[in-house]
Amino acid sequence: MGQRHAYTEYHPRWLRRPVSTYWWLQKRSYFAFILREASCIFVAWFVVYLLMLVRAVSEGEMSYRQFLSWSASPLILLVNLVSLLFIVLHAITFFEAAPRAMVVHVGGRRVPNGFVGAAHYLGLLAASVIVVWILLGA
Repeated sequence: MGQRHAYTEYHPRWLRRPVSTYWWLQKRSYFAFILREASCIFVAWFVVYLLMLVRAVSEGEMSYRQFLSWSASPLILLVNLVSLLFIVLHAITFFEAAPRAMVVHVGGRRVPNGFVGAAHYLGLLAASVIVVWILLGA
């Protein structure tokens, strides 16, 4: 237990209101914030999953088939589905926050938030087109 310091004329008491452990359930915006922070765990899972896939492919056909078999298990499918939902949430909240967080100046004038957001979505579209082009064997 922490010590309590006595009040003195030159040492005022701190005013610290107790905060509930469940403070994040009090408002929808707080809950959304916590979900976004938790989404990082699922982003990390997808990175690990992708690295495991690359390793399986690099070790040969048998290793790749074992990875596919493991990936088809109901637990891994569920984890990947939940991860996909959290990653979509993460991406949406990133694209919503980026125009407010990025201040872009062109010619001494601030670029409107709508243009910054549109540039992000155009970048996402361009990257998606490139990935589809590569996957379809351009």
